[in-house]
Amino acid sequence: MVAARLGCIADDFTGASDLASQLVSVGMRVVQTIGVPGSPLETECDAVVVSLKSRTFAPDEAVRHSLRALEWLRGAGCERFFFKYCSTFDSTPDGNIGPVADALLDALGEDFTLAVPSLPANRRTVYNGYLFAGDVLLNESGMQDHPLTPMRDAFLPRVLQPQTHRPVGLVSYHALAGGAAGVRRRIAELRAKGVGIAVCDTLDHRDLVSIAEGSADLRLLTGGSGLGLTLPATFAGFAPRGDAARLHPVGGRALVLAGSCSRATLAQIEHAKARIPAKSVDVDALFTEFDAHVDELVAFAALNAGEAPVLIHAGMAPERLREVQTRYGTAASGERVERALATVARRLVREGGVRRVLVAGGETSGAVVEALGVTGLRIGPSIDPGVPWTQSVGTPEPLALALKSGNFGGEDIMTRAFELLP
Repeated sequence: MVAARLGCIADDFTGASDLASQLVSVGMRVVQTIGVPGSPLETECDAVVVSLKSRTFAPDEAVRHSLRALEWLRGAGCERFFFKYCSTFDSTPDGNIGPVADALLDALGEDFTLAVPSLPANRRTVYNGYLFAGDVLLNESGMQDHPLTPMRDAFLPRVLQPQTHRPVGLVSYHALAGGAAGVRRRIAELRAKGVGIAVCDTLDHRDLVSIAEGSADLRLLTGGSGLGLTLPATFAGFAPRGDAARLHPVGGRALVLAGSCSRATLAQIEHAKARIPAKSVDVDALFTEFDAHVDELVAFAALNAGEAPVLIHAGMAPERLREVQTRYGTAASGERVERALATVARRLVREGGVRRVLVAGGETSGAVVEALGVTGLRIGPSIDPGVPWTQSVGTPEPLALALKSGNFGGEDIMTRAFELLP
């Protein structure tokens, strides 16, 4: 039976790996499950991250899946809970951040939580309630062009309020100047006013420490992966483990699959194309001759297999992306790309000797791990902030998997990642 103390619910697969990586980096042993397990987890660990694919679900469906995850984690004896979403606060006017947070609070019998999307290590910060990506507001960062959850407003209290029946407040940098005590005072003020969810300013790691310490009595926290660096220390008796990130070596061929069209991933694709064999997905062909085009992608990867990874990608410029979505529909075009890349992964693992795979894009990562029959992941060493190597659970042979958010990673991650494997 799992002996975890912290139970986490992530709304996509790469976000789950991101959070798990932060927890491992400070000495927690972490297992990431693919969906809600159907039985107790027979792996000793300090934290469990249940990875869902609920970010783009309808709100009621996202709530249903999240409550199932909470029920399983409570049954596993977890003491505190964390609802993890992207540091870019990916959402829509209907949800899903607000509806899921509301449902989790109600199920736990709690009246207050914090929203802390920041990840300063990746330059995701909040100031006066405004979310910044690097030096620009979120809605100027490229997220305004996201195909599924375009973010056109950087003021998070205004984004969140229509999604929840609870009043939304702000723990500003003024409160954080007082450290953990300042956070506790501000939480008490907001609760006295009937506020149920408060967005937190966060400028650096010290703010994450203050937030974690100042909210140590809250059973539920929500946010990005940044709090994963400071939350473990608030558990009484927690002692970091030096072997938390240890994985067994995995040999075999290497593959990179990129379904994301984020600016960061597009730059990574361009960098990789100059160094390793690469082939782009023809979305038009996926709608006219799906099987034949998948055969073509598999054949390319098999022909170019060697010591270096092979890249199969669906990256395209925003103008081309809009053209594709207009012609075929946003959901339909995304589903075709995900299914194609997942099929390529399954065939190359089964028939082509591929055992090491890096995937760029949350939705694509979810499709790939499902196609590979992965039921869980042991979390290993970090490649870049928020991007760990992991090892599969539930597959005939262990696979080394790196599931990368589209926005994460350095420009050279698609080649450098494989140099870091034992």
